[in-house]
Amino acid sequence: MAKKALVIGSGFGGISLALRLQSLGFDSMILERLDGPGGRAYVHKAQGFTFDMGPTVLTVPHFIEELFSLERNQPKLNEPDFPEAILGEEKRIRSGISGGPNTSRYVDIKPILPFYRIYFDDGTFFDYDGDPISTREQIKKLAPEDLEGYERFHNAAKAIFERGFLELGYTYFGDIPSMLKVVPDLLKLDAVKPLFSFIKKYFKSDKMRQVFSFEPLLVGGNPLRVPAIYAMIHFVEKTWGIHFAMGGTGHLVNALLKKYQELGGQIRYQADVRKINVIRDAGKKRATGISLATGEQIDADLVVSNADYTTTYLKLIEPEYRRWNRDSLVKLRKQSMSLFVLYFGFKADNLKLELKHHNIILGPRYEELLTDIFDRKILAKDFSQYLHIPTLTDPSLAPVGHHAAYTLIPVPHNGSGLEWSRIGTGFASTILEFLETRGFIPELSKRIVYQKFITPDYFETELASYLGNGFGVEPILRQSAFFRPHNRSEDISNLYLVGQGTQPGGGTPSVMMSAKMTARVIAEDFKLE
Repeated sequence: MAKKALVIGSGFGGISLALRLQSLGFDSMILERLDGPGGRAYVHKAQGFTFDMGPTVLTVPHFIEELFSLERNQPKLNEPDFPEAILGEEKRIRSGISGGPNTSRYVDIKPILPFYRIYFDDGTFFDYDGDPISTREQIKKLAPEDLEGYERFHNAAKAIFERGFLELGYTYFGDIPSMLKVVPDLLKLDAVKPLFSFIKKYFKSDKMRQVFSFEPLLVGGNPLRVPAIYAMIHFVEKTWGIHFAMGGTGHLVNALLKKYQELGGQIRYQADVRKINVIRDAGKKRATGISLATGEQIDADLVVSNADYTTTYLKLIEPEYRRWNRDSLVKLRKQSMSLFVLYFGFKADNLKLELKHHNIILGPRYEELLTDIFDRKILAKDFSQYLHIPTLTDPSLAPVGHHAAYTLIPVPHNGSGLEWSRIGTGFASTILEFLETRGFIPELSKRIVYQKFITPDYFETELASYLGNGFGVEPILRQSAFFRPHNRSEDISNLYLVGQGTQPGGGTPSVMMSAKMTARVIAEDFKLE
């Protein structure tokens, strides 16, 4: 008889791992407290508009193809993580092909060009598309003094990508020796110093320093503090591009769920897990299942939490079963910033937009603003934002003659004490006014027909995220690799973690990698091939 597994949460990490558990021969069930799948990738629909509430940037389509290629009792965990066939040149990004053959049976994924249009406060912009000629031409136009520095940065980032992502990306740092083995290489590559300090070695202009350092913000990291190994994001994007699932990210979530159910997996919604059940067995602590808010208990041979790491340990596990120093260890970890996200629909008639699918709109300050968000934890008068307009690629996400959009502003988590119930509406109005008066969306106040926003309170209450953090544990050096929460619980046997709070980190590709890493330790613990 197949062993039973429970997965708490249906985010990308939970669904990806549940798929892999089915392929390992387990009978698994996903327990989701919301009324639909996705976790942070939940979908909001209103007045004919479809809004992805969370991740919208897809890269490394090979990771998605891997999941759609899984079959029952065929886990494929020993195959190469990065086969030669996927390590092609940049021209593949521009060919219009994103999804592999198995992916294409379930969902249509298209490349997005440019990857991002990055607007500076003076109105100029940089279209980043990974194309070597285009990149150099734009640097020459905006900051010619940085052309030579870009060549050196390109070589340094490539070396970090090849060692840090291709060779070490799937390394599970479960003990100190595994960490010590790679430290010399990382020091040699200068990959442990703060990313922004690393970037300043190569670029003189503020504009280029911002272009080549902003990306960690998309995974909850402060460019001033994340280790320089995050420079590899530049090469991850250059190598595999940026992609979009037609129908939205939520359509990809549903497609993965369809595949999961085809393999025999089950999912239950509005299943609010209140406790991970633990017993003492021969002096050791072992997870035996979960208890729901309704009082129902579900037994299993293993439990995996895709919930927030801090919430998992402090709320789902009773104190007597936590390691003696677990509470202080969990509370000492720095949490990532949170987000204010404004979803809005507007009329598109007689409107010509210069915006692209993905837009980064930078404010007048960069380093000081990051310090306000991460350290001072204040809501400054200025802000930077990520503006997403998916209907430029997929008009089906809005009624005819309309656009659906969301704009995301990094803000402090709820450790700030900000009263979002009081300031949220005014902040939303400020953002919309900015987009109109700065000419990004002309006459927006007359065109807008729908709006809704979420704050750190949404992350804390609806997503059960500690302090309303947006991306779990902050990706700083002392919370990376071995020092990041482990995918196999050190406290309780048969309890595992997956998702952005665990190794290797946040972001959709890393979360999918996390699922594969956790599947491997489960296979090892249960002595599966």
